[in-house]
Amino acid sequence: MTKPLDVITIGRSSVDLYGAQVGGRLEDMGSFAKYIGGSPTNMAAGTARLGLRSALITRVGDEHMGRFIREELVREGVDVRGVVTDPERLTALVILGIRDQAQFPLIFYRADCADMALCEDDIDPAFIAEARSVVATGTHLSHPRTEAAVLKALHLARETGARCALDIDYRPNLWGLAGHGAGESRFIASAAVTAKLQAHLHLFDLIVGTEEEFHIAGGTTDTVAALRAVRAVSSATLVCKRGAAGAVAFQGAIPDTLDEGEAGPGFPIEVFNVLGAGDGFMSGLLKGWLDGESWPVALKYANACGAFAVSRHGCTPAYPSLEELEFFLARGVIRPDLRHDAALEQIHWSTNRHGVWDRMRVFAFDHRSQMEAMEGATPEKIGAFKRLCLEAAQAVANGQPGYGILCDNRLGREALHAAAGTGLWIGRPVEWPGSRPLTLEPELGPDFGGLAEWPLGHVVKVLCFCHPEDNAQMWAEQEATLTRLFAAARRNRLEVLLEVIPSKVASVNEATTARIIERIYALGLFPDWWKLEPFRTQGAWARACDAIAAHDPHVRGIVVLGLDAPEEELAQSFALAAAQPLVKGFAVGRTIFGAVARAWMKGEMGDKDAVEEMRRRFARLCAIWDDARQGAPAGARTNAGRMIPQGA
Repeated sequence: MTKPLDVITIGRSSVDLYGAQVGGRLEDMGSFAKYIGGSPTNMAAGTARLGLRSALITRVGDEHMGRFIREELVREGVDVRGVVTDPERLTALVILGIRDQAQFPLIFYRADCADMALCEDDIDPAFIAEARSVVATGTHLSHPRTEAAVLKALHLARETGARCALDIDYRPNLWGLAGHGAGESRFIASAAVTAKLQAHLHLFDLIVGTEEEFHIAGGTTDTVAALRAVRAVSSATLVCKRGAAGAVAFQGAIPDTLDEGEAGPGFPIEVFNVLGAGDGFMSGLLKGWLDGESWPVALKYANACGAFAVSRHGCTPAYPSLEELEFFLARGVIRPDLRHDAALEQIHWSTNRHGVWDRMRVFAFDHRSQMEAMEGATPEKIGAFKRLCLEAAQAVANGQPGYGILCDNRLGREALHAAAGTGLWIGRPVEWPGSRPLTLEPELGPDFGGLAEWPLGHVVKVLCFCHPEDNAQMWAEQEATLTRLFAAARRNRLEVLLEVIPSKVASVNEATTARIIERIYALGLFPDWWKLEPFRTQGAWARACDAIAAHDPHVRGIVVLGLDAPEEELAQSFALAAAQPLVKGFAVGRTIFGAVARAWMKGEMGDKDAVEEMRRRFARLCAIWDDARQGAPAGARTNAGRMIPQGA
């Protein structure tokens, strides 16, 4: 019988605060990036990225960091039914830095933390029975309470026919053998730790560790002797990681040298960050092991995933998707510093984005100059009106996925902030209204550093008035701004929606927008989203969609803008657009709010009536789009029902 889960990992779960500055002491760090962490948590996410159905058993605190871990795991596709919220303890934290390729200062904040309160009651036999495998890590054997929980899970796994794996994951200070300042210490001999590990090694079918970790498991610093000591108490396949020398697997008796073990190809890459490399390695290894691959193939996967990890910042964020792994294995190493391999990084980014948005019904009220020009408008009134727009959008969405807003921060700040965490897709404009050549809002700063203040869920929306026939100077200025903006957005882990409107510049034909799209990709820019004018012919749509698909098979998609068109005209344009699978929906504004805003600004309409009228108009456009999509060819509706809200 097929089981619903491939792997359940069990043990540590923390928030990693990674120093953003590289090459200095932790004392010198000025800012930190926040990621999920802890070996079992990293492995759950890493295996999910590789297509395995993974789950995690751990505890997190009843606070912001605990909720972050749970939400991030859901975004990564990890089953969180086994993640227990501890009402008393705080989520563990780890502060880490990258000093050089050998030094990685880190501090564990784990005093009475939530995951160390994991107990036998947290292990549900029915949940364990759903899994093909259970993976434990050594740290949770260091305390009687967590040890009991792990052993219960392992015994249940064996009873239900699941395979069991151990990542030795030896951290001396987590066993009480080193001080708080020795977080990067990897080996301290301890007969007590060796005895504890050896008492349980017989429960595993796969045991993985570095040479130092096998030293603690085997009770000797002679690696071959240590492996033989482990073999004496366990028939598991032993996988020994050897750093730059790769890794070897031993299924039977341990030979006289490590070189006699089964090995997979290694990858000559630059070591940038060794933190989390073992968890990446383990993720790839589990993929091969559970897929029934030979050990050389499984080790190839593992070595490749470890290579990604050591070449990038962070642990889980560095791990590859299955598409990325396959691309890398087929193409090979082009440059050793993988994080600077443009083709690889684009696949990494585009295949690991959170959320699926196959239907996009977006209420756009990011307009600034249009509202400022209305009779009776003031900045304060515009801000208040945008709160009403948000209310209307939320009323239509009613907590369902597939809805969003475009809202600015200059005049719509209160609405923008209120929308956070509501499940809405949120786009935020950066262009100065009407600018040509493209100029950005002052809040971004001359170096676009203002993007560092944005929540990760916000999408950078930039409108560029451009045309293929623009002169060289105009293109040079606009391309320079776009190039800097895209780099800044990617640096801050923000998606980009690029809107192009050539019809406001000069006359257009079926090829006009496709030519612009080709030019953008030629710059090496990959918008996550495109926002395009409503074309009048299927030929124009086909050309634009073909141009996008040829350059970016992983693009999020296209949304159609409205240009203040009446509802009847929008219905016609929706019918054409909905026939294209790449078009995910619409982003319309003035058709919804225009007349309402003018009346409200002059005091001719109250708040309640304004919200209701915008709700009605937005809902009507959503229905028109849904009808258009329903009437489109079957290919255009592919995956239209699969939606995971951004920030879910």
